[in-house]
Amino acid sequence: PITIYNPFAAGGATDLHLRFLAEKVSKILGQQVLVEIKAGAAGTLAPAQLMSARPDGHALACMSINSLRYPHYQQVPWHPLRDFTYVTGLSAYTMGIVVRADSPWKTLEDLIAAGKKEPEKISYGTSGIGGSGNLFMIEIEQATGAKFTHVPYKGGAEWTQALLAGHINIIADAAQWAPQVDAGQFRILAMATEQRIPRYSNIPTLIERGFNVIAHSPYGLVAPKDTPAAAVQAIHEAFSEVLNDQGLMALLDRYVQVPWKRDPAQYRAYSEQYFNSVKPLLIKAGLAKA
Repeated sequence: PITIYNPFAAGGATDLHLRFLAEKVSKILGQQVLVEIKAGAAGTLAPAQLMSARPDGHALACMSINSLRYPHYQQVPWHPLRDFTYVTGLSAYTMGIVVRADSPWKTLEDLIAAGKKEPEKISYGTSGIGGSGNLFMIEIEQATGAKFTHVPYKGGAEWTQALLAGHINIIADAAQWAPQVDAGQFRILAMATEQRIPRYSNIPTLIERGFNVIAHSPYGLVAPKDTPAAAVQAIHEAFSEVLNDQGLMALLDRYVQVPWKRDPAQYRAYSEQYFNSVKPLLIKAGLAKA
């Protein structure tokens, strides 16, 4: 069988996405495709599994953008550009800041005022240190003087339950929270998108609120270094075929995502550009040293 290592918690949007793809691709390739959870370390444990895997196309990892940041501020036994073969782009997370519907904060300004009045009392959940959500919250803190307490989780399934249960006050991450917003359980304070999105057209962006922050957070599949080009191409074509599936589009829409179609060369080019340009942002956030 082909195994895809999932970097985030079971039951989350990424897990549902990968399992849908695995079922469809299994039929296309005539070969079983399994999904195995390897959550933790800001989503970097999944690609790390490939360091001990054979480069024959039977081991894949879902790699989030966090893996292109992590080596800049954390010692890891792998390098995102040297140790992986880029296979295919899949999707991109849509980010925002949400609170429970019964929260006292009605606007982002309310939240910032509370974070200045009682520093570090308010907690927010994300998928890990150095992740997109953590970075834009640090940006808000630096710009306003507000202070919040970061609580990292292994994925959206965990931090959604944490907010529902009142263990944290905010989610600052991908739209795993969209079903709860639609059900009236959560309220969005701001979107970390370039423009307002049609589904939540009444919600302002962080840019509109004076923060030059856009959290573009794509992810895709990588394989071990030196995986044969023929295997890479066959896998890419199979997954690309499923990206047009109407059932998949409905699943992605549930979490405010769209396909992020990239062939192996395009995916590598994006990753090289991002990895080589992101360090100043991490230095500004206090995560990396100059």
